[in-house]
Amino acid sequence: MFDAKSLMDQFLGGQSSPGSPQKGGGANFGAIGGIGGGALAGGLAGLLTGSKKGRKLGKNALTYGGMALLGGLAYKGWSDWRAGKQPPAAQTVSGADGAAFEAPPAGSPFMPPAEQQNGLGHTLMRAMIGATKADGHIDAAEQQRIFKQVNDLGLDAEAKAFVMDELARPLDIDAIAAGATCPETAAEIYTASLVAIDPEGLAEKAYLANLASRLKLDPALVQHLHANVNMAVAQAG
Repeated sequence: MFDAKSLMDQFLGGQSSPGSPQKGGGANFGAIGGIGGGALAGGLAGLLTGSKKGRKLGKNALTYGGMALLGGLAYKGWSDWRAGKQPPAAQTVSGADGAAFEAPPAGSPFMPPAEQQNGLGHTLMRAMIGATKADGHIDAAEQQRIFKQVNDLGLDAEAKAFVMDELARPLDIDAIAAGATCPETAAEIYTASLVAIDPEGLAEKAYLANLASRLKLDPALVQHLHANVNMAVAQAG
């Protein structure tokens, strides 16, 4: 089975290539990276979204691994929600005050044991690729363009087959939501989807609302997840 963690880093424009180690072992949350190589400005995400506005989280930030960062963003929102805190106010988010994420406990659903991380990586990759289809941007002609560029990325055969199969597969939000094995992974699936697209478009808003419903996420938790990702974007800007 291919290394889904490394493929996720490529998707998000991170520093690693398949099989290469992450700085800090993939568990240091001191800066925004991975996602930050320019989410939707590089990597596979750039191929999927074309020229659409992306969610840049820090072009020059240090890279700690896409899965670790998605887990940290989701865990921060989950922890604040469980503690009964209010999401940061809009002016706080735009001012980039506070922390956008924090390191989840090792072995938690947000950062599972090593033997479970590849399965979670597949789930999150499927969610991100699915989200990019929300507005119907990837038509047959666009698929062919992307297929050609994926061929040039140097992915191994299994990783390439996974990406191409997911691109060709009709969007199935129920299948994406079914990847949630617990409420915590549901929050992380939503976070991955949120990071992969610009959530301000009408189609994207409708998709995210539908996904949150299928994942059975509390509306207050969804607000926290949006606020954390927006804060991460503001901090990187």
